[in-house]
Amino acid sequence: MNCRRHGSKPTIALWMLVAVADVAIIVASTGLLAVLLVVTALALITGVGVVAARSLARPEPEPAKVVARRRA
Repeated sequence: MNCRRHGSKPTIALWMLVAVADVAIIVASTGLLAVLLVVTALALITGVGVVAARSLARPEPEPAKVVARRRA
């Protein structure tokens, strides 16, 4: 196991499982409605952030150069 790389899929899956367990513990301790509202708000904010980041990272297209020919 000394040759295992960091960031492999089992490690990511383990952290996702920990996150799901954390959410389950919070739901059990507080209440479903409050957690549902918070999770929905976080998902909405994350979605808006991703869309904004993608649109800001995209370069502006340059207008096409058109050669106008005069008819004689």
